[in-house]
Amino acid sequence: MPGRVSARASSASLSHNASSQRLGSRRTTALSTIDIPDEGPSTALRTRICEIFSLAQKSTAGHRKLATSLRKIQEECCYELPKTQRQGQAEFGEDDFNVEVARCVIRLMCLKKSEAVGDRVVKFLGLFLQRASAKDAALIPEHEVDETQTLPETPSTRLTSHILSIVLPLLGSKEKVVRYRATQLVAHIINSLDSVDDEYYQLIRMGLLKRVRDKESVIRVQAVLGLGRLAGNETEEDQDDADSDNDDASGVLTKLLEVLQNDPSADVRRSLLLNLPLTPTTLPFLLERARDVDPAIRRALYSRLLPALGDFRHLSLSMREKLLRWGLRDRDENVRKAAGKLFRERWIEDCAGSSGPVDGTTPAQAAPPSLEALLELLERIDVVNSAAGNGIATEAMKEFWSGRSDYRDAITFDDAFWDRLTPESVFVARSFNDLCKGGEDSRFESLAEEKMPEVTKFAFFLQRYTNDLINCIRYNNAMVEGQEEEDTVEREFIVEQLLHIAKALDYTDEIGRRKIFSLLREILAIEELPEEITRLVVDVLREVCGSEAAGEREFCGIVLEAIAEVHDNVAPDEPTADNEDESFHSARSELSDSTPTKSKHGGRAQAENGDSSEKDEEKAIREIMINMKCLHIAQCMLENVEGDLQQNIHLVTMLNNLVVPAVRSHEAPIRERGLLCLGLCCLLDKALADENLTLFLHCFTKGHDALQASALHILCDILTTHRNLMTAESGDPALQKSVYKVFSKGLKASHAPEVQSAATTALCKLMLTSVVRNEELLKQLVTLFFDPATKENAAVTQALSYFLPVFCHSKRENMEMMALVAGGVIHIQLNLADEMDEEEEAVSASVVGNMLVDWTDGRKLVVQDAAAVSWNEAGEKEAKAVNGDVHLVLADSLLERALSHGCSKEERKVLLTMVGKMHVTANSSREKLEAITNLVAEAIDAKIATDTTTRNALNKIHLALTKALGELDTVRPRIEDRDADQTVAGNEVDVEEASEVEDTKMEVEEDDAVTQGQDTLLEELLDDEDEGL
Repeated sequence: MPGRVSARASSASLSHNASSQRLGSRRTTALSTIDIPDEGPSTALRTRICEIFSLAQKSTAGHRKLATSLRKIQEECCYELPKTQRQGQAEFGEDDFNVEVARCVIRLMCLKKSEAVGDRVVKFLGLFLQRASAKDAALIPEHEVDETQTLPETPSTRLTSHILSIVLPLLGSKEKVVRYRATQLVAHIINSLDSVDDEYYQLIRMGLLKRVRDKESVIRVQAVLGLGRLAGNETEEDQDDADSDNDDASGVLTKLLEVLQNDPSADVRRSLLLNLPLTPTTLPFLLERARDVDPAIRRALYSRLLPALGDFRHLSLSMREKLLRWGLRDRDENVRKAAGKLFRERWIEDCAGSSGPVDGTTPAQAAPPSLEALLELLERIDVVNSAAGNGIATEAMKEFWSGRSDYRDAITFDDAFWDRLTPESVFVARSFNDLCKGGEDSRFESLAEEKMPEVTKFAFFLQRYTNDLINCIRYNNAMVEGQEEEDTVEREFIVEQLLHIAKALDYTDEIGRRKIFSLLREILAIEELPEEITRLVVDVLREVCGSEAAGEREFCGIVLEAIAEVHDNVAPDEPTADNEDESFHSARSELSDSTPTKSKHGGRAQAENGDSSEKDEEKAIREIMINMKCLHIAQCMLENVEGDLQQNIHLVTMLNNLVVPAVRSHEAPIRERGLLCLGLCCLLDKALADENLTLFLHCFTKGHDALQASALHILCDILTTHRNLMTAESGDPALQKSVYKVFSKGLKASHAPEVQSAATTALCKLMLTSVVRNEELLKQLVTLFFDPATKENAAVTQALSYFLPVFCHSKRENMEMMALVAGGVIHIQLNLADEMDEEEEAVSASVVGNMLVDWTDGRKLVVQDAAAVSWNEAGEKEAKAVNGDVHLVLADSLLERALSHGCSKEERKVLLTMVGKMHVTANSSREKLEAITNLVAEAIDAKIATDTTTRNALNKIHLALTKALGELDTVRPRIEDRDADQTVAGNEVDVEEASEVEDTKMEVEEDDAVTQGQDTLLEELLDDEDEGL
């Protein structure tokens, strides 16, 4: 159908130019940036269009039908209809149609975000423009499309340009409602159309880039929705302009990536996450949202973005491992579920060859279970490294087996499977066995019995792969120059996983138990055995021997026999010494003395031949390695023993012949490992611990950083196990002082972060368990928490962030201790702030004071004690009124310091402000109330409060104390009057005095009401933080 010629084409172009100039020059309101058209008399066209928009704002269900109706009206106005269709109809042109649609758009600008009708109209308008543009494009002849290189001009493009010319100036309106609706409409138009005129494209780009910096987050959300569509259309010149200082000239993609990283609104970041194009440039920025502070964004990444990304194998190995670790260990349960679902449903399907849909949802028909696909999946996440230690592969396979019942039923572990073990296949067996043995469902237990081999057969498999590993290690050790070294990493991993399976086997079968017992005994005596496998062998051997006392003695005897065999390999051609101590002395003499010591057989040869000295040096190094191996086996054994050391002859023998000589050795590696073994022995015997505490204190004083950290850990374990070593009744005061001095020195070791974190963690544990109770150490911990220098030591900050509130709110005695040190903490904090440079920023003393008041608030006490709980006549427990004695102790400490002559003006201000924030109740001790009242009166009389804030604080606490004492005074007379039935004629109170007391009570009650509301809000915030942790 032929099109009409627009009579206002030139005027529309002029209107666009004017609007673009106004947009770039200044921001004005809606009334000054657009010309509201003269409505004039109502017409049939206006009635029809208004009726359609009126229906569109009611519901989105009929938008398609209404868009078709509006399109018919547009065709009537923009195209020449046959005469048969024009009979009886008024003549309206394209400009009339555009004006009426724009009239409805203008009315949309004043609707608030809460008005749902505005969102419906925006969606309807976008749908209409999309369908109208498609129909107009279909009417253009193909030869005209091929000839032109620009966007063809159609009625729909002219309508779009007309709407944009009106809406774009409103992006800079002062009214946030107008800015929001204008930005929303522009963004929706961009996302609805395939193309926009180049002139308006640049205006849209500049306008939306400015709205990205809008102070309203809802406007920024709409701006990034529009810019996300433009980001994929940037030219190279636009990207080159990204380094420009002008925000308008910066690249869209660069600006959006900056917003994604730094915008404070979670909604803005989430919108960008889901709307930015997936390119090699944007992918790293999108994936790092897995560490976003908002759980909804992290969940959207795993549930929507990563499934839509396509084949996960395009990601790097490190990124796959990070995504799994971040997702499966997320603090939010929904994020963990989304990450587990991604691993077991999308990634496994990628390996199985199933092609998922473009939108990233789960395929309609999943691929059948495939062991090859599962092995490839584990290979893609590098199971050898990700399953070692605290790797993420174990957690990932746990999620996989729990959510894929088809794989659980289809997997089989036949003899052919065990004959061709690879790191991936053995980990499949290990993770499946862990699920069956560690799950609560008995059905999984039956699966393990059905699919896993019996103990005897499994022992042969373990023996085979262990022999393969040992032969490979010995081959590498005996390798001459020029031969290629064999890789033992995968073989070690296979043996480790087999030992993990062996730990969970059922050893009720005596034949299988004996077989694996003898096998483990032989394996443990191999000197080339790696340390991790040695630890696992000892753990499995402990399970095989049983948990009873007889089994523990058998376990210790077997391990000591293996240690003796390993130790005999030091000099197999020499006669065995009566005492194992000789090996340590020989190793020490060979490496420590400048002049080599003569051996039994080679003294003369050493002096005559230089080769002999090299052999002796090699022998000495070998002795050290063997002794280190023996001590490692002993350490693994001690970690699995719980009985009394003196009751086990094997442990006593090991202590005297192996551990003590190692501690006395001059070789640092042997001595340090011997100290670890001695510390484990001290946990089994209190007398031994008491004797060697001084030794561990000496190791901290004279040792290097690593030895100091080890000594602190050992001291913490010993004092926690044997609590009465530090009690005032049985403890040595000199020893207590030495222990406190060591911890104090460790807290000050800022040059060694490991030592400082070890001292902080150990001291926090000891103080939480009430093993150590020292005010100076507590003051040092609080000061360390607020010290800016500890920000770089995350371990210290994290430990203290948990310890301080838990320590105070768990016991009333801990609160009172914190109240006693609060004044000293404030003094130290102020001095620290004065000593710091201008560039450094310290925590303000007022913030420190507020936290100290919160930590000593009796209302926050979690564990109720006798002061907060009473029993009624029926024997039921009921809560008393809150006891405010702790805040009275704090007030006493602060007022005493404020009244002293050495208190500065700034410090006094902080102290008095803290006093005004305390909670005082009549349930407190009368003696303490009277003492604090006298101190407050003394402070008022001394006029130590020099400003309004501190004077108000003193008046407030004075009124609260007066109210509490008044309540105590009124309770007793009432009881006496009721019992004695006396009259009140002789107990008249002066009316004016009673009125003053009543006014004071009312004022204090109002303050208490405000304080109570603040405390309730603070409790809710603290509860939220605890839930987040």
